[in-house]
Parts: sequence; structure tokens; C-alpha cells
Amino acid sequence: MKITVHGAAGEVTGSSYLVETDRARVLVDFGLFQGGGNTQAKNVLPSGLDPARLDTVLVTHAHLDHTGRLPLLLKGGYAGSIHATNATRDLTGLILRDSAKVQHYDIERANRKREGSDKPLLEPLYNAEVVERTMQLFRVVELNQPFAAADGIEARYIGAGHMLGSASIELTVQEEGREKVVVFSGDIGPSGLAIVRDAETFKRANVVFLESTYGDRDHKPLKETLAEFRAIIEHMVKNRSRILVPAFAVGRTQQIIFHLDELFCAGTVKPFPVYIDSPMAIEATRIYQSHPDLFDDEIIDLQRACDIASRHNHVKPTPTAQDSMALNETAGPCLIMAGSGMCNAGRILHHLRHGLSDPETSVMIVGFQSEGTLGRQLVDGAGEVRIFGEKIPVKARIHTLNGFSAHAGQTELLKWFRFLAPSKPQVVLTHGESRGREPLAELIQNRHGLKAVLPSQGDVIRL
Repeated sequence: MKITVHGAAGEVTGSSYLVETDRARVLVDFGLFQGGGNTQAKNVLPSGLDPARLDTVLVTHAHLDHTGRLPLLLKGGYAGSIHATNATRDLTGLILRDSAKVQHYDIERANRKREGSDKPLLEPLYNAEVVERTMQLFRVVELNQPFAAADGIEARYIGAGHMLGSASIELTVQEEGREKVVVFSGDIGPSGLAIVRDAETFKRANVVFLESTYGDRDHKPLKETLAEFRAIIEHMVKNRSRILVPAFAVGRTQQIIFHLDELFCAGTVKPFPVYIDSPMAIEATRIYQSHPDLFDDEIIDLQRACDIASRHNHVKPTPTAQDSMALNETAGPCLIMAGSGMCNAGRILHHLRHGLSDPETSVMIVGFQSEGTLGRQLVDGAGEVRIFGEKIPVKARIHTLNGFSAHAGQTELLKWFRFLAPSKPQVVLTHGESRGREPLAELIQNRHGLKAVLPSQGDVIRL
């Protein structure tokens, strides 16, 4: 058996692993590479991966960096099944459809500049029609229910606590009279993440592919972040002002709504309008609400103690552009959540253009902001930013809340792994940059005597 790493090797996007035995070929995840530089050139079918020869595809969760290249498999001749949990299937459909739409607009804009030049016109990676054919291949799996994934390979999914429907995957492989267990962590969530249950773990493995996104550090405690969150909300209500929240449509938006519900139900503040100004976030929230079987005890207890359904008349979707523009004339107190999460596109730009110069406005940054993004400029204290070519003075109150991450920090990654450590598996650290996986590798070596492998793109792990 050999496993080829086709992504997330020394970086945090593009997750993909090809498992090959003498009888089967199974692909685990096939995510999009995201970021600057030559990233887009990596979004192809890698050498040695023939989709027509794959037996099946297993998906850990819906995020684009784990699912974004799936339509390329169909373009390459794949016609088999794609296995995922029910919620992952629903959210993947939402995310891939949005990806196709964004590609369409980006390519259309780029080609307008190329017209009349000698440069060839560009094509998107895939279109909406290919996405719909991709979604038809999905087959729903149940957590903790082993199933035959391919000849000689049994798969079992358990909850990963990262987002709704997210899972870690265990493959039990029979080959030449021997049994080997391969574990893929997927993305592990932190304990206490709103709405979803905490991550489970496995007890034994011969090899573990472990994510290392935050292998170098722990996040700020959620309790401290929630105290900051409450103080910002209380200030906004007292001053009848507005809060702008650049929020990722899937996961973070629903998390913020949950923590607002906690405040409302506790009587800490009276309900005020909460606008979801993103068609994608509106649909993602609907999908979350359609899977109450995956909710953790925290949200179930809250629903029992407080009639959330009746209180949710304060949550107001604004699906159209006209609805969104009208928000600029809406008086406070109110909170507006709009995409994108890093302020590099989407409706949040219009709200920031309108509100950043107002000292009574607050901007609540609740997610990671990459270098070069508008969100990062705000976090770094810029006194002036440029939006749509216009210089905008930053007089609004900028708040950065660092404890809402959906990824486990260093301590919790080690806690997740310690249950597998006694079986002395080979450890392969992926889905992390050098600053994340090198410190984690050192700790695993010191605590468990296991030397981790830090693969590069295209490296092969042999068992």
C-alpha cells in the first residue's frame, strides 16, 4: 500500500490523498488550493492521478480547500461515488455552486481585459453544470457505521467537531493477508465550538495523517472571547450604534447567531435586528437548521430553556442587492453580517465604505485575516484604507476577536492524537505551514517517541 499526498503539504489548502493497494484506489478529499502567487496553477489533476481508475472518493468535510477540485474528477472521466455525511453533501453543494459562480465572474472580467490582445482567453476550472453532475455522485454515510469503500478497504467516519457534518476517517485495509489501519484526521475542531459536537478520536492506527494548522499555538480561550463579544454588544445597544461583522458564510455566521441567542436568552441584552447580508450565508443557515440531529448538547439545552424559534424574528435575511443597500440607511442598534470574511470582496465592502468613517460604528473581526487583505489592514490599525478606489478614513472602532476559530489549537491536537499514540503509528503532518507542523512534530517526538513525516507535494508514504 502507498499513499500519495496531492495537496496541503506544507500549506493549509488543497487537501488530497490517494490511497493505492493491490486491489483498490481511493481518494480522500480533493480540495482547492487557495492564496496568492502561483496557487491557481496547482488547481489541476496532478500527475499520476487518473480519475477513471479511482474506485471511490471519501470527503471529510465541505470546505472548499477539501472539496474544491472534485468537479475536475468528472472532467477527467470519474463516474464513481463520492462518500460524505448528509450535512457535508448539502454544504458541499452550496460551496461548489458558489465557487463556480465566482469563477465565472472572475474569468469574465479577466477576459474583457484580454480581448483585443494577443493573450488567449481564460476558462474557469469548471462551470455550474459540472458541479450539478458532481453532486449527483454523492452517497450519504452515517457516523460510526463502517462500510465497504472499495475492494479490501472498509471505511468508518467519526465526528471531527470542525463544522457541521465534518468527520475524521478510518480506513481498515486488507492486503496480502495483513490488516493495516490508516487514519485521516481531516480538520479537527476545538472543544466547545458552538452548535457542533466535540471531536471524537480513534484508538489505533498504523499511520495517521494529522492536520497541523495551529500546531504551533493555542487560541485565546473562548470564555475570554465571549466576554469581549458581550462588552462590544452591550456598548452597541447602549449607544444605539451599528456593528459590521465580516463573516464567513458557512460556520462563522451560524456561530455568531448562536452566541447572540445566548445573550438574548440570558436577558443580558434585549434582542435587536441581526441582518444576514449574504445569500450564501442565508442558505448555509438554512442547511444548519435542517440538521438538528448533529447539534451538541449546548444548543439543545438553549433551545429547551428559551424559545429560540420565536426569538429568531430578530434575524433578518437580506438576500437581494436592494435589501443590502437599504441597510446603509438603517439606524442602530443593529448588527450586520456580510461576506466576505477577509473583506476582500462581497457586500461587506459597501458597508465598510459607508461606515468606517463613522466613529459610532464598530467593526468586529471574527476570523483570520490573510496578509494583503483589507481585513488585515483594519486589524493592523490602518488609519486609512482604499475601497473601490476611494480613500476612506478609519474612524470606526475596530475589534479583533481571536477565539472563534473552528480549528483545534496545539494542545487540543495533541489531546486528539494521544489516544492513538499507544499504537505507535507512523505520523504524517499535513494541512499546516512549517511554523505549524514543525513545533507539533517536535512535541510528538518528545512526548511519544514518534518521528513525524513532513511531506512535500507529491510525496509517497509507503506501508
